[in-house]
Amino acid sequence: MDSSSDTLKKKAAAGTSSSINPAGNIERREEEKYKWSRYIPLVRATLTGDWKTAENFFQRDISTLTGRITEEMETALHIAVGVGKANIHFVEKLVERMPVEALAFKNNGGATALHLAAYVGNTKAAAILVDKHSPLLYIDAPGLAGGNDIMLPVHCAAVLGRRDTLSYLLDVTSDDRVAVNETSCTRFIDLLISSYFFDIALKWVEKYPRLPASPLETIAWKRSAFESGSQLSFWQRKIYPYVPVKLEKCSVKDQNKRDDVEMSIPQVTSSHVHEDNRAQSIGKNISIFVPQIKHIRKEKLRHVQALQLVKTLCEKLTHYDDGVAQKRVVRVAMARAIDKGIPEIIEEIVERFQSSIWTQNEKQRNLFLQAIINRHENVFNLIYQMSDFRYIATITADNEGNNMLHLAGRLAPANKLSLVAGAALQMQRELQWFEEVKKFLYPALIEARNNKRETPGMVFTREHRDLVDKGEKWMKDTANSCTITAVLIVTIVFAAAITVPGGNNSDTGLPVFSQKVAFIIFAVSDAFSLFTSTTSLLMFLLSILNSRCAERDFLHVLPKRLIIGLFTLFLSITAMMVAFSCTLYLVFGKNKAWMILIPVAALACLPITSFVTLQFPLLVDLISSTYGKGIFGKQGDKILY
Repeated sequence: MDSSSDTLKKKAAAGTSSSINPAGNIERREEEKYKWSRYIPLVRATLTGDWKTAENFFQRDISTLTGRITEEMETALHIAVGVGKANIHFVEKLVERMPVEALAFKNNGGATALHLAAYVGNTKAAAILVDKHSPLLYIDAPGLAGGNDIMLPVHCAAVLGRRDTLSYLLDVTSDDRVAVNETSCTRFIDLLISSYFFDIALKWVEKYPRLPASPLETIAWKRSAFESGSQLSFWQRKIYPYVPVKLEKCSVKDQNKRDDVEMSIPQVTSSHVHEDNRAQSIGKNISIFVPQIKHIRKEKLRHVQALQLVKTLCEKLTHYDDGVAQKRVVRVAMARAIDKGIPEIIEEIVERFQSSIWTQNEKQRNLFLQAIINRHENVFNLIYQMSDFRYIATITADNEGNNMLHLAGRLAPANKLSLVAGAALQMQRELQWFEEVKKFLYPALIEARNNKRETPGMVFTREHRDLVDKGEKWMKDTANSCTITAVLIVTIVFAAAITVPGGNNSDTGLPVFSQKVAFIIFAVSDAFSLFTSTTSLLMFLLSILNSRCAERDFLHVLPKRLIIGLFTLFLSITAMMVAFSCTLYLVFGKNKAWMILIPVAALACLPITSFVTLQFPLLVDLISSTYGKGIFGKQGDKILY
């Protein structure tokens, strides 16, 4: 016991001595700091591609050619490859002088220079390294962010979406090493899907027909990969159907050589791909010259590739021997597609697994109940493609006793509300959802109570109380600002009508320019401006500012009044500027018409353009949401169930 106690005391004393006098640790840190600092000139030369300076450094200290020169245990080759394509000549000279075993050195992260080339997309550097030492292709590195996955360079290119580098590495890497078994193939396909390489993923899906876990679960997260999730502008949506996209199956080896080549799989169609040959030909010719159309074409190609991948995955899922695994994949993929709002995936799954349409989540909400609460109109619209079975789907309630209308009465998620500009239009969209869902319910269900004894109307009022207040404030603030403009216009055009340009004839009392065409245009436009601005003023002042804003008024009444007010205000501004231009022409335009008309016409467009820029988009949104075709309706002719 005494001997053991003495030993512990000695260790404690030694520890205390070390902590009291850390001179040894400080010296070691200083030595370490000096060790790396002396390589700074070499690091800078490598980063800038200064081969002459680097070569001088190597001549003075040959060990730095292959040795570690940073605290991350990187060699000069690691740094040169990571710089990118601009440093390719530096990489060539460096690799030429290095022994092959040094090419496989790893940094602190476990990555070789080839892994870094794959990460940054330095295809030329990767080719230089592989040409000198091809076994580099099969050296493992840890996954990103401390993941447990072990990745080859080809996996590194896939995970960061480096398509050109991935294509090259797939060309030179053996397929059976990229995916040694079905499990690793599933992991690789997931990487491809995550990087939106759907065409390459399809090749690997076909290579392994019986994957242990379906990549369908992964692609169900990718809403933007499908047409329903694309963020296209108004004009892009109009052009989209006429942009030609064809697919043809091709090997991964050839794929990237054909990025801009059209490909053809006849069975792949979207809801908009039904163009005749002439339209296809016109679209193809235009896309060569218009970058915007080329962008739409690229986007549409991705949509069609994703849909084809989903079709293939669903088809292979039908051949699963394990019924339990099959049901799990269908359930998970359906849940994710519903949550993300991807009707294309839902349609393909239901087409092959009919009973999946009745899938419920943990709250006993079916497909349509979840679509309503998440405000996914593209998913809800699938109800129009159902037969009379739709009425069975509409009578179900969740575990809280909420039917479809109760859930439509809840406030939309914030990310959905933010897609609509202005609290008043947001309230209108909420009412449109409520009224649309109501069409599918029996009268008894419209007044049904949930477990909290609330009717759908009570739920709607409670959930939207704050939005009604915000909508009223937004509506009245907009009306106030427009009222001021309308008052100014009324004042100006009324004064202009009394004090006509050129004055009156003292003998007859008639305007001096009454016989001129420009004066007639002035009189008509001035009167028109007065009438429209007065109408706008009354609409804002009496119909909006002095009216109550009940929640139901946001559906049609208030938007209609605001449309009339904004439209007449726009007309009055336009007519006022025409009258003003005519006045200037009459007073100053004699014998110098071109000197007056050109600058006046240009300047007269300024207030009109300002109004169009600031308020016209709001007017368009109001007209579209109130009188447009709306967000609901049948999306396709295929019967869902």
